[in-house]
Amino acid sequence: MVQNRLERVRARMAHYNMSHLLVSSPDAIFYLTGVEIHPGERLLCLSISQTECTLVVSALFPLSSFEFPVIYFKDTENVIEVLSQTIHEDQVIGVDKFWASHFLLKLMAKRPNSQYVVGSPAVDDVRLCKDEIEIEHMRRASLINDQVMREVIHYIETEGASGELTELMVQKKVIEINASLDVHEMSFTPTVCFGKNGAEPHHDVDDTLLEPNSAVVIDIGGRVDGYCSDMTRSFFFGTPSEKYKEVYQLVLEANKKAIAAVKPGVKLSDIDQIARAVIEEGGYGQFFTHRTGHGIGINVHEFPDVSGTSDSVCEPGMIFSIEPGIYLLGEFGVRIEDLVCVTENGCEVLNHVNKELL
Repeated sequence: MVQNRLERVRARMAHYNMSHLLVSSPDAIFYLTGVEIHPGERLLCLSISQTECTLVVSALFPLSSFEFPVIYFKDTENVIEVLSQTIHEDQVIGVDKFWASHFLLKLMAKRPNSQYVVGSPAVDDVRLCKDEIEIEHMRRASLINDQVMREVIHYIETEGASGELTELMVQKKVIEINASLDVHEMSFTPTVCFGKNGAEPHHDVDDTLLEPNSAVVIDIGGRVDGYCSDMTRSFFFGTPSEKYKEVYQLVLEANKKAIAAVKPGVKLSDIDQIARAVIEEGGYGQFFTHRTGHGIGINVHEFPDVSGTSDSVCEPGMIFSIEPGIYLLGEFGVRIEDLVCVTENGCEVLNHVNKELL
């Protein structure tokens, strides 16, 4: 499996006229090798040519077994000198979009006659469509996330009436429930928004109390077998106003119509426009302030975007989010997010938690 992925990356390198590729992103290295390393500030690089593949890594991260040659370096060594030994002169070198500039600048000084280009598309193109093993990992991650969401909703229902429930308490509960299901790594920091905080799409959870007749937004996800889940549900604690009901139904309709449009050959920009048109026609277009979705897999945010500027087209195996929202500052926010996997004839929705207004 790993070798197959590497050969596909080499084919994309040739497509982009790259002689060499330096992959430094830990999630991309995990995808290509099955080994996960988080090196912190130290250099980590998978150095790939059409005939060779070498991992350059700190001696602090010894590997008991590895499919490719490994070069270990010590903190006292010149790591760029070590890396440059894997690269021939006068080449077109693809560089990872996440690589720290201080490494790149030193390599450019060491190999001044080479040409440097952004190399990430060679890996992103291959990761774009998940294989059956990856899809099954993501199904399982989403099923667990479904269970977590249901338990969180029950927790809010039972504890909210105390008048002492805070966003931080719910966030802690999300992590506890995941741990009870053997999920010990979150896809991202769980988002919990009470009342007007829901109008901030990336609200930092705080000690805001859940008050009667308050909107609630919960955005959660866990990482299972190396793959992420992600889901948002919005609901109301108490009796919703007519305005809240109107906004909720618009977001729900946008979510459903966008999902219904997903099938091979459809542009992601068109899916974004379908969701956006529902909200614009409802009179809230200016309050839908972000893209409709994002790719997801090993990382919670992967290529491509589901946005008006995306050039990507749906292909079987692609997995991305559909998450329209409306955010009314000082009042409330509503977002409904599902993950979809493109199939041969349409799509499979990976989330199964009720989306009707609770």
